Amino acid sequence: MSDQSDINLPPVPPATPDARPTADPLPPDLPTASSAAPPTAAEDSAAASSAPFVPSAKLEFNRDGTPAYQAPDDTPWKHVWRVFSARMQSLSDQAGRRLTQRTLKIGVSARIFHPEAGARGLQAKTLQYLEESIAQWVMSRDVLVLMIPTVNTNGMLHPSKIRLRDYAKHLDGLVLQGGADVAPQTYSQTPTRPEWIGDSARDMYELELLHEFIEAGKPVLGVCRGCQLINVAFGGTLYQDIATDVPDAMPHVNDLYDSHRHAISFPPGSSLGALFESNAAPLVNSIHHQAVRDLGRDLVVEAISEDGIVEAVRHAKSRFVMGLQWHPEFHRAGGAELLDCTPILDNFLRAARETRF
Repeated sequence: MSDQSDINLPPVPPATPDARPTADPLPPDLPTASSAAPPTAAEDSAAASSAPFVPSAKLEFNRDGTPAYQAPDDTPWKHVWRVFSARMQSLSDQAGRRLTQRTLKIGVSARIFHPEAGARGLQAKTLQYLEESIAQWVMSRDVLVLMIPTVNTNGMLHPSKIRLRDYAKHLDGLVLQGGADVAPQTYSQTPTRPEWIGDSARDMYELELLHEFIEAGKPVLGVCRGCQLINVAFGGTLYQDIATDVPDAMPHVNDLYDSHRHAISFPPGSSLGALFESNAAPLVNSIHHQAVRDLGRDLVVEAISEDGIVEAVRHAKSRFVMGLQWHPEFHRAGGAELLDCTPILDNFLRAARETRF
Protein backbone atom coordinates (compact mmCIF):
# COMPACT_ATOMS: atom_id res chain seq x y z
CA MET A 1 0.00 0.00 0.00
CA SER A 2 1.47 3.22 -1.11
CA ASP A 3 2.04 6.08 1.40
CA GLN A 4 -0.33 9.00 0.69
CA SER A 5 0.11 10.90 3.99
CA ASP A 6 0.98 14.18 2.19
CA ILE A 7 -2.25 14.21 0.32
CA ASN A 8 -3.77 16.84 2.64
CA LEU A 9 -0.66 19.15 2.91
CA PRO A 10 -0.85 22.68 1.40
CA PRO A 11 0.72 23.09 -2.03
CA VAL A 12 4.29 24.39 -2.25
CA PRO A 13 4.42 27.95 -3.65
CA PRO A 14 6.34 28.39 -6.86
CA ALA A 15 9.84 29.75 -6.76
CA THR A 16 10.26 33.47 -7.39
CA PRO A 17 13.32 35.38 -8.63
CA ASP A 18 13.80 36.95 -5.15
CA ALA A 19 13.66 33.71 -3.36
CA ARG A 20 16.94 32.68 -1.73
CA PRO A 21 17.87 29.11 -1.03
CA THR A 22 17.93 28.20 2.58
CA ALA A 23 21.33 27.60 4.05
CA ASP A 24 22.38 24.05 4.22
CA PRO A 25 22.85 22.75 7.69
CA LEU A 26 26.41 22.49 8.86
CA PRO A 27 28.04 19.22 8.36
CA PRO A 28 28.16 17.25 11.55
CA ASP A 29 31.95 17.39 11.66
CA LEU A 30 32.15 21.26 11.75
CA PRO A 31 32.01 23.06 15.12
CA THR A 32 29.03 25.25 15.95
CA ALA A 33 29.20 28.71 17.55
CA SER A 34 28.26 27.31 20.90
CA SER A 35 30.91 24.66 20.80
CA ALA A 36 33.77 26.80 19.36
CA ALA A 37 36.83 27.34 21.57
CA PRO A 38 37.06 30.85 23.21
CA PRO A 39 39.63 33.27 21.71
CA THR A 40 42.98 33.49 23.40
CA ALA A 41 44.33 36.63 25.20
CA ALA A 42 46.69 37.29 22.30
CA GLU A 43 43.76 37.19 19.88
CA ASP A 44 41.75 39.59 22.06
CA SER A 45 44.70 42.00 22.23
CA ALA A 46 45.22 41.91 18.48
CA ALA A 47 41.54 42.51 17.89
CA ALA A 48 41.44 45.41 20.31
CA SER A 49 44.47 47.10 18.74
CA SER A 50 43.06 46.79 15.26
CA ALA A 51 39.53 47.92 16.15
CA PRO A 52 38.80 51.62 15.43
CA PHE A 53 38.17 53.98 18.41
CA VAL A 54 34.49 54.78 18.83
CA PRO A 55 33.78 57.75 21.14
CA SER A 56 31.26 57.08 23.87
CA ALA A 57 29.58 60.47 23.43
CA LYS A 58 29.18 62.74 20.50
CA LEU A 59 30.88 66.16 20.87
CA GLU A 60 28.29 68.86 20.31
CA PHE A 61 28.98 72.24 18.77
CA ASN A 62 27.19 75.57 18.66
CA ARG A 63 26.03 77.07 15.39
CA ASP A 64 29.18 79.15 15.17
CA GLY A 65 31.36 76.05 15.45
CA THR A 66 32.43 76.59 19.10
CA PRO A 67 32.12 73.71 21.59
CA ALA A 68 28.71 73.52 23.28
CA TYR A 69 30.27 73.89 26.77
CA GLN A 70 31.64 77.33 25.84
CA ALA A 71 29.57 80.36 26.83
CA PRO A 72 28.12 82.44 23.95
CA ASP A 73 30.09 85.53 24.97
CA ASP A 74 33.33 83.59 25.59
CA THR A 75 36.17 85.04 23.55
CA PRO A 76 39.69 83.74 22.99
CA TRP A 77 41.04 86.55 25.16
CA LYS A 78 38.75 85.58 28.03
CA HIS A 79 39.91 82.00 27.70
CA VAL A 80 43.56 83.07 27.75
CA TRP A 81 42.91 85.23 30.83
CA ARG A 82 41.25 82.34 32.68
CA VAL A 83 44.19 80.06 31.91
CA PHE A 84 46.65 82.73 33.03
CA SER A 85 44.70 83.46 36.25
CA ALA A 86 44.49 79.77 37.11
CA ARG A 87 48.23 79.39 36.58
CA MET A 88 49.05 82.42 38.74
CA GLN A 89 46.74 81.18 41.49
CA SER A 90 48.50 77.82 41.45
CA LEU A 91 51.91 79.47 41.69
CA SER A 92 50.69 81.73 44.50
CA ASP A 93 49.34 78.74 46.46
CA GLN A 94 52.64 76.89 46.06
CA ALA A 95 54.65 79.92 47.21
CA GLY A 96 52.32 80.43 50.17
CA ARG A 97 52.71 76.84 51.28
CA ARG A 98 56.51 77.09 51.07
CA LEU A 99 56.55 80.31 53.10
CA THR A 100 54.13 79.20 55.82
CA GLN A 101 55.75 75.81 56.18
CA ARG A 102 59.31 77.20 56.40
CA THR A 103 60.96 76.48 59.74
CA LEU A 104 61.02 79.51 62.05
CA LYS A 105 64.39 81.09 62.85
CA ILE A 106 64.61 82.58 66.34
CA GLY A 107 67.52 84.75 67.45
CA VAL A 108 68.87 84.66 71.01
CA SER A 109 70.91 87.55 72.36
CA ALA A 110 74.42 86.71 73.53
CA ARG A 111 75.80 86.66 77.04
CA ILE A 112 79.14 88.46 77.13
CA PHE A 113 82.24 87.43 79.03
CA HIS A 114 84.65 90.34 79.30
CA PRO A 115 88.43 89.75 79.54
CA GLU A 116 89.84 89.58 83.05
CA ALA A 117 92.75 91.85 83.91
CA GLY A 118 96.06 90.00 83.74
CA ALA A 119 94.44 86.82 82.40
CA ARG A 120 95.92 84.66 79.66
CA GLY A 121 94.49 82.35 77.08
CA LEU A 122 90.72 82.28 76.52
CA GLN A 123 90.03 84.30 79.66
CA ALA A 124 91.90 87.19 78.05
CA LYS A 125 89.38 87.23 75.18
CA THR A 126 85.86 88.61 74.86
CA LEU A 127 83.47 85.66 74.67
CA GLN A 128 79.88 85.64 73.46
CA TYR A 129 77.79 82.62 74.36
CA LEU A 130 74.38 81.32 75.37
CA GLU A 131 73.23 79.03 78.15
CA GLU A 132 72.25 75.64 76.74
CA SER A 133 68.83 75.36 78.39
CA ILE A 134 67.40 78.48 76.73
CA ALA A 135 68.34 77.19 73.29
CA GLN A 136 67.00 73.70 74.00
CA TRP A 137 63.72 75.09 75.36
CA VAL A 138 63.06 77.16 72.23
CA MET A 139 64.16 74.33 69.92
CA SER A 140 61.74 71.94 71.66
CA ARG A 141 59.05 73.38 69.35
CA ASP A 142 61.05 72.41 66.24
CA VAL A 143 62.45 75.82 65.34
CA LEU A 144 65.97 76.94 64.51
CA VAL A 145 67.85 78.92 67.16
CA LEU A 146 70.71 81.26 66.27
CA MET A 147 72.79 83.32 68.68
CA ILE A 148 73.08 86.95 67.58
CA PRO A 149 76.60 88.33 68.14
CA THR A 150 77.46 91.94 68.75
CA VAL A 151 78.42 93.90 65.64
CA ASN A 152 81.13 96.47 65.07
CA THR A 153 80.82 98.40 61.85
CA ASN A 154 83.85 100.53 62.79
CA GLY A 155 86.16 97.67 63.70
CA MET A 156 89.83 98.14 62.97
CA LEU A 157 90.63 94.46 62.36
CA HIS A 158 87.41 93.05 60.92
CA PRO A 159 85.13 95.86 59.72
CA SER A 160 81.71 94.77 58.47
CA LYS A 161 78.60 96.36 57.03
CA ILE A 162 76.35 93.87 58.82
CA ARG A 163 74.10 95.58 61.40
CA LEU A 164 71.73 94.32 64.07
CA ARG A 165 68.96 95.56 61.81
CA ASP A 166 69.91 92.85 59.34
CA TYR A 167 69.33 90.17 61.98
CA ALA A 168 65.92 91.66 62.77
CA LYS A 169 65.10 91.56 59.06
CA HIS A 170 66.04 87.94 58.47
CA LEU A 171 65.03 86.32 61.78
CA ASP A 172 61.46 85.71 62.91
CA GLY A 173 61.71 86.54 66.63
CA LEU A 174 64.05 87.48 69.47
CA VAL A 175 64.71 85.95 72.89
CA LEU A 176 66.62 88.09 75.40
CA GLN A 177 68.29 85.62 77.74
CA GLY A 178 69.33 86.18 81.35
CA GLY A 179 72.74 87.09 82.70
CA ALA A 180 74.52 90.08 84.20
CA ASP A 181 72.76 92.98 85.92
CA VAL A 182 71.40 95.86 83.88
CA ALA A 183 73.71 98.79 84.59
CA PRO A 184 72.05 101.55 86.70
CA GLN A 185 73.50 104.19 84.36
CA THR A 186 71.35 102.68 81.57
CA TYR A 187 68.25 103.99 83.41
CA SER A 188 69.94 107.21 84.55
CA GLN A 189 70.95 106.14 88.05
CA THR A 190 74.25 105.52 89.79
CA PRO A 191 75.22 102.20 91.38
CA THR A 192 74.57 102.14 95.11
CA ARG A 193 77.29 99.50 95.51
CA PRO A 194 80.37 98.79 93.36
CA GLU A 195 79.31 95.20 92.63
CA TRP A 196 76.05 96.40 91.09
CA ILE A 197 77.60 98.32 88.20
CA GLY A 198 76.10 95.83 85.72
CA ASP A 199 77.14 95.39 82.09
CA SER A 200 76.56 98.61 80.17
CA ALA A 201 78.21 97.23 77.01
CA ARG A 202 75.71 94.40 76.85
CA ASP A 203 72.90 96.86 77.68
CA MET A 204 73.68 98.97 74.61
CA TYR A 205 73.90 95.93 72.36
CA GLU A 206 70.61 94.40 73.56
CA LEU A 207 68.72 97.71 73.61
CA GLU A 208 69.59 98.25 69.96
CA LEU A 209 68.65 94.66 69.18
CA LEU A 210 65.31 95.04 70.99
CA HIS A 211 64.60 98.30 69.17
CA GLU A 212 65.29 96.78 65.75
CA PHE A 213 63.01 93.79 66.32
CA ILE A 214 60.19 95.99 67.60
CA GLU A 215 60.62 98.31 64.61
CA ALA A 216 60.43 95.27 62.32
CA GLY A 217 57.21 94.15 64.04
CA LYS A 218 58.81 90.91 65.24
CA PRO A 219 57.96 89.31 68.62
CA VAL A 220 60.30 89.55 71.61
CA LEU A 221 60.44 87.35 74.72
CA GLY A 222 62.64 88.53 77.60
CA VAL A 223 63.83 86.16 80.33
CA CYS A 224 64.95 87.45 83.77
CA ARG A 225 67.44 90.18 82.79
CA GLY A 226 65.53 90.37 79.48
CA CYS A 227 62.36 91.28 81.37
CA GLN A 228 64.18 94.08 83.21
CA LEU A 229 65.75 95.34 79.97
CA ILE A 230 62.33 95.58 78.28
CA ASN A 231 61.15 97.77 81.16
CA VAL A 232 64.24 100.00 80.92
CA ALA A 233 63.87 100.23 77.12
CA PHE A 234 60.47 101.89 77.58
CA GLY A 235 61.71 104.34 80.21
CA GLY A 236 61.21 102.29 83.36
CA THR A 237 63.60 101.85 86.30
CA LEU A 238 64.75 98.93 88.46
CA TYR A 239 65.36 98.05 92.05
CA GLN A 240 69.15 97.67 92.09
CA ASP A 241 68.82 95.11 94.89
CA ILE A 242 65.46 93.86 96.16
CA ALA A 243 66.73 92.98 99.65
CA THR A 244 68.14 96.49 100.08
CA ASP A 245 65.44 98.54 98.37
CA VAL A 246 62.43 96.50 99.54
CA PRO A 247 63.36 95.17 103.01
CA ASP A 248 59.97 93.50 103.55
CA ALA A 249 60.21 91.48 100.33
CA MET A 250 60.73 87.74 100.39
CA PRO A 251 64.09 86.36 99.19
CA HIS A 252 64.14 86.27 95.41
CA VAL A 253 67.58 84.67 95.13
CA ASN A 254 69.67 82.38 97.32
CA ASP A 255 72.31 79.67 97.12
CA LEU A 256 69.77 77.14 95.79
CA TYR A 257 69.89 79.02 92.47
CA ASP A 258 67.17 77.58 90.15
CA SER A 259 65.85 75.30 92.92
CA HIS A 260 64.65 78.41 94.77
CA ARG A 261 60.97 79.05 93.98
CA HIS A 262 57.87 80.97 95.00
CA ALA A 263 54.25 81.40 93.96
CA ILE A 264 52.95 84.13 91.67
CA SER A 265 49.52 85.49 90.81
CA PHE A 266 47.99 87.11 87.73
CA PRO A 267 46.26 90.52 88.03
CA PRO A 268 42.77 90.96 86.55
CA GLY A 269 42.94 91.30 82.77
CA SER A 270 46.33 89.61 82.52
CA SER A 271 46.83 87.64 79.31
CA LEU A 272 48.84 85.10 81.31
CA GLY A 273 45.88 84.77 83.68
CA ALA A 274 43.68 83.82 80.72
CA LEU A 275 46.34 81.43 79.47
CA PHE A 276 46.66 79.66 82.83
CA GLU A 277 43.16 80.17 84.20
CA SER A 278 43.05 76.63 85.61
CA ASN A 279 46.21 77.22 87.68
CA ALA A 280 45.25 79.03 90.87
CA ALA A 281 48.74 79.45 92.40
CA PRO A 282 51.48 78.96 89.79
CA LEU A 283 54.94 78.16 91.12
CA VAL A 284 58.03 79.58 89.40
CA ASN A 285 61.77 79.62 90.08
CA SER A 286 63.45 82.80 91.33
CA ILE A 287 67.07 83.74 90.53
CA HIS A 288 67.12 87.56 90.55
CA HIS A 289 68.15 90.26 92.97
CA GLN A 290 67.01 93.11 90.70
CA ALA A 291 63.39 93.77 89.66
CA VAL A 292 61.06 96.20 87.91
CA ARG A 293 60.49 99.35 89.98
CA ASP A 294 58.84 102.09 87.90
CA LEU A 295 56.90 100.63 84.99
CA GLY A 296 57.90 101.73 81.48
CA ARG A 297 55.62 103.40 78.94
CA ASP A 298 52.74 101.28 77.59
CA LEU A 299 53.78 98.32 79.71
CA VAL A 300 51.24 96.34 81.74
CA VAL A 301 51.94 94.00 84.65
CA GLU A 302 51.21 90.37 83.77
CA ALA A 303 52.24 88.65 87.03
CA ILE A 304 53.33 89.54 90.56
CA SER A 305 54.81 87.62 93.49
CA GLU A 306 53.21 87.41 96.95
CA ASP A 307 55.22 90.44 98.13
CA GLY A 308 54.14 92.60 95.18
CA ILE A 309 57.33 92.36 93.11
CA VAL A 310 56.61 92.48 89.38
CA GLU A 311 57.21 89.05 87.81
CA ALA A 312 56.09 89.61 84.21
CA VAL A 313 55.37 92.57 81.90
CA ARG A 314 53.88 93.02 78.44
CA HIS A 315 54.02 95.90 75.95
CA ALA A 316 50.39 96.75 75.22
CA LYS A 317 51.02 98.28 71.78
CA SER A 318 53.03 95.43 70.29
CA ARG A 319 51.84 92.10 68.86
CA PHE A 320 54.07 90.23 71.31
CA VAL A 321 56.68 91.85 73.54
CA MET A 322 56.74 90.13 76.93
CA GLY A 323 59.20 89.76 79.78
CA LEU A 324 59.25 86.95 82.38
CA GLN A 325 61.23 87.48 85.58
CA TRP A 326 61.62 83.73 86.10
CA HIS A 327 63.54 81.22 83.93
CA PRO A 328 61.00 79.05 82.08
CA GLU A 329 63.79 77.03 80.46
CA PHE A 330 64.66 75.53 83.88
CA HIS A 331 61.13 74.51 84.82
CA ARG A 332 60.94 71.07 83.23
CA ALA A 333 64.11 69.91 84.97
CA GLY A 334 62.89 71.52 88.21
CA GLY A 335 59.86 69.28 88.57
CA ALA A 336 56.22 68.93 87.54
CA GLU A 337 55.06 71.32 90.28
CA LEU A 338 56.61 74.29 88.42
CA LEU A 339 54.52 76.19 85.91
CA ASP A 340 54.67 74.64 82.42
CA CYS A 341 55.48 77.66 80.27
CA THR A 342 55.11 75.90 76.92
CA PRO A 343 51.88 77.86 76.16
CA ILE A 344 53.84 81.12 76.49
CA LEU A 345 56.49 79.82 74.09
CA ASP A 346 53.78 78.69 71.68
CA ASN A 347 52.16 82.14 71.71
CA PHE A 348 55.55 83.72 71.03
CA LEU A 349 56.20 81.38 68.10
CA ARG A 350 52.67 81.86 66.78
CA ALA A 351 53.29 85.60 66.72
CA ALA A 352 56.60 84.95 64.95
CA ARG A 353 54.84 82.99 62.21
CA GLU A 354 52.10 85.61 61.81
CA THR A 355 54.49 88.57 61.60
CA ARG A 356 57.24 86.96 59.52
CA PHE A 357 56.12 88.73 56.34
